[in-house]
Amino acid sequence: MLLKLNKMQNQQGFTLIELMIVIAIIGILAAIAIPQFSAYRQRAYNSAANSDLKNAATAQEAYYVDNETYTATIANLIGTYGLYTSEKVKFINPSGNITTYHMEAYHTSGNITYTIDGPGGSITHN
Repeated sequence: MLLKLNKMQNQQGFTLIELMIVIAIIGILAAIAIPQFSAYRQRAYNSAANSDLKNAATAQEAYYVDNETYTATIANLIGTYGLYTSEKVKFINPSGNITTYHMEAYHTSGNITYTIDGPGGSITHN
């Protein structure tokens, strides 16, 4: 019994300063990781808008094959012509006629608006 009490007295835990150092290190790591995570999310939102705009350009070409004109209405491209947009990606200022089309897309949580003028145009952003 006395041997058991001696073992309990020799047990040591973490000191308050050691715990405070560990918490400070975790705080520093979190301060670095959270902004990086936000930047990754921002890039993912922008990539979704860019990808949807590329898909819309392909759908415009499919629409042109069937109708011999480009459409100014994005809704005409959804489903039938293979366009399925990502959640919260918005198209603005679409226009289309017999020879050309213009489309812009952005994600509501992103910070870049992508633009394409077709046919055969490349995507630009502002």
